[in-house]
Amino acid sequence: MPSPAATQQIIGEAPAFLAMLEHVSRAAPLSKPVLVIGERGTGKELVASRLHYLSDRWEQVVVKVNCAALTESILESELFGHDAGAFTGAIKTHIGHFERADGGTLILDELASISLRMQEKILRTIEYGEIQRVGGSETLQVDVRIVGSSNADLQALAADGRFRADLLDRLAFDVITIPPLRERIEDIMPLAHAFAINMASELKWSYFPGFSSRASSALLRNQWPGNVRELKNTIERTIYRSPNPEKPISDLAIDPFDSPFRLAQVETVSPQTAVSPLSPLLPTDLQQRLNDTETDLLRAALEKARFNQRMAADLLGLSYHQFRGKLRKYEIRGKA
Repeated sequence: MPSPAATQQIIGEAPAFLAMLEHVSRAAPLSKPVLVIGERGTGKELVASRLHYLSDRWEQVVVKVNCAALTESILESELFGHDAGAFTGAIKTHIGHFERADGGTLILDELASISLRMQEKILRTIEYGEIQRVGGSETLQVDVRIVGSSNADLQALAADGRFRADLLDRLAFDVITIPPLRERIEDIMPLAHAFAINMASELKWSYFPGFSSRASSALLRNQWPGNVRELKNTIERTIYRSPNPEKPISDLAIDPFDSPFRLAQVETVSPQTAVSPLSPLLPTDLQQRLNDTETDLLRAALEKARFNQRMAADLLGLSYHQFRGKLRKYEIRGKA
């Protein structure tokens, strides 16, 4: 039976996202190692699984390992297995993930957390297709495609000596970089509606009443440092907190820590880093300054929305007709 990741729908129509999916489709049929790089919450596991299920290995096993969740000794035993008596408590032979994934795909998440010694063992496996169980002497042949994922700058770590450059060379036959959500503005509302409908169904609502223009504008303006995962949490939290299931959502629960009783944050500012606000340059033409600021914001919104005027209007909290009126006022050309 396919895993949930195999059947989970990937939602996105932004050009950068579609280009990434096309990259995945081209790389999937190969048996070469691939790296999936992206910020936290961008969906690296879904993309790694997609590489497997679009490949010729799709009927074989796919094994996923979160390397950051295991100590070095446990990770070694989990990846390579161990023979009975290899260490205290090893009462029977344990088949490791490389053996389990023979003929299929092994997804190594959080690559940057792996120790240099373990990196060397993984490198030898990639180069020769051979492993030895911990405490064993027999050499075993394995045919495994490795897909690694990370939200760290592996090139910087390699330059700093904290990640083996030769392993990075072998893993990076090709690198698929997932665009962050802030660069996929066209996908924010489709994703938000999909998450909202699912949550409304889970709560046994008869239907999802939609988002108000105020909420839609707030969703589009947010930078989403936690990406799709943060968006999903925000939408689900907002839906379940909604006091009226029949009224469109107008207030978003973006920050789960938001409270009038929130613990005070201690900020340490040194004299060297303290910055005083700049005083405005006076005298000045106030109306011209306001016009220039408004013009800059209109142009920035158009560019961020890739000249989709309705989306640009939402970014500025304006109605479509208000936005169009300001474009005419300042004689700004919109490519709509």
